[in-house]
Amino acid sequence: MVRRNWSVQDAKNRFSEVVEAARRVPQTVTKHGKPAVVVMDVVEYERLRHLERVQAPSFADLLLAMPQDNGEFPRRNVRMRDPDL
Repeated sequence: MVRRNWSVQDAKNRFSEVVEAARRVPQTVTKHGKPAVVVMDVVEYERLRHLERVQAPSFADLLLAMPQDNGEFPRRNVRMRDPDL
């Protein structure tokens, strides 16, 4: 059975084991009982990074998704300031 959770101290003391286990399944390292980081195989990490880049919208897509208002906007009825000359 592959261990999946490690305290920071255990992970430091048994880092080689953490790395070997991470090649098979991601390993969670906890600090003060709360998940802090995940150690995973580099191939899986690169796959996830590629997937993230493929799904991210391009700058052009973001611009095209902006609301169109035909350049018109309501003007407020306010008195203009007197210029100081």
